[in-house]
Amino acid sequence: MDQPILFTPGEIGLVADEKFFRAKARIMEKVRDTLDALYVGLRADLTGINLLAPEGFDPKTFQFVKGEHLEDFPYQYLDFPKHFAGDDKFTFRSLFWWGHHFVFALILEGTGLLRYQQNLINRYHKVADRQVSLCLGPSLWEWKWGEGYTLPLTHDRKSEVSAVLSGRRFFKLARFVRLDDPAMKEGRLVDIGRETFRAFLPVIIP
Repeated sequence: MDQPILFTPGEIGLVADEKFFRAKARIMEKVRDTLDALYVGLRADLTGINLLAPEGFDPKTFQFVKGEHLEDFPYQYLDFPKHFAGDDKFTFRSLFWWGHHFVFALILEGTGLLRYQQNLINRYHKVADRQVSLCLGPSLWEWKWGEGYTLPLTHDRKSEVSAVLSGRRFFKLARFVRLDDPAMKEGRLVDIGRETFRAFLPVIIP
C-alpha cells in the first residue's frame, strides 16, 4: 500500500495563511509598478542615444515577464532595451527575485562582443566604482551574487577584469540591490535602475 502523503503542521499553517498570499499579491503588484515606471524612465533615457546594437535591433522592443520558479522563487523582470536573435543578445534586464535581490544587468553575446569588451577596458574608469560587477557564472542566466559569482568593478581591478573577459563568448555586467537596502522602502529602485543603465552606456555606445 502506498504511504500517505503527510503535511507538517508548519506546512499546513503556511497554506492556511490567507494574509501571506494577499500580501504577496500586493508586493508583486508593487514590483510590476516599479518595472513599469522604470520602463518609462529608460525610454526617456534612450531618446537620442546611438547604441552599438546588432543588426535588426529595434529600440522600441521590450518585454515584461512574471513567474514562480526561478530556483523555486517567484520573480518578475523587464527587458528593455531587448534584442534576442539567434546567438545575438543585447539586453538590459531589471529583475526582482523573491528572497534574493533586485538586479539590473546588461546582457551581451554574439555580434559586437569584442567591441563591447574593448569598450569596457578602454573606458574602464567611467564604469568602475559605480557599484557594478562582472558576472562570473558559466551562463547568462545565473543571478546569484557574491564571491565566486561576481567580480566588483573597482578602479584597482582593471587588469583582473581584462583577464576574466579574455576568451569569454558572452558577458554580463550587473548591479545588485539587497531586499533590505534602504532604497526599497525609500522608493529609489527606479532611480537606481536608470543610474545603472547610464553607467553601462560607455560599453555600448560608439
